[in-house]
Amino acid sequence: MRSINNCSAFTKVIVSTTLLLSVGNAAADHEKAGDILQVLIPAISYGATFYLDDAQGRSQFHKSFVTTASVTQVLKHLVKKKRPNGGGKSFPSGHTSSAFQGASFVHQRYGLKYALPAYLGAAYVGYSRVESDNHHVEDVIAGAALGIVTNLYFTRRHQNYMLSPMVGKNSYGFTVAGQF
Repeated sequence: MRSINNCSAFTKVIVSTTLLLSVGNAAADHEKAGDILQVLIPAISYGATFYLDDAQGRSQFHKSFVTTASVTQVLKHLVKKKRPNGGGKSFPSGHTSSAFQGASFVHQRYGLKYALPAYLGAAYVGYSRVESDNHHVEDVIAGAALGIVTNLYFTRRHQNYMLSPMVGKNSYGFTVAGQF
């Protein structure tokens, strides 16, 4: 199994892509850059599970990804909110929920230092959705919250061991679990 410390390739790809898209499109098409990042962030997050030979993480990614996408679509059909540009199904932002699902997965599974570039990219996706008149600010906030919450529920930290508190009727202590 590869070490999470070798995951700097993930960080480099997200940072360089975000900078390239945002600077290269600063005066141009924020919407297109957001479209690319909303796919790229979860794709690289998922790819990290293969790079790190993390089958358990892959399973957790599947659960959070499918739940995020499903809940997003159900809410779009139930709420039926109009977009600022006149279109329908504005709430929540699917682009933003997808981007934040990928960023939050990395955060929950591998740590914040690896997720910061992905969060910056995901925030840019949200910005691009508002800037292009595809969503209201509250649609983007709801999409981000949805992507984050699914990972809080499904994703556990990647570690070689875990230390947990244990409280009983007449006892207390710690439980240690590990991979050997």
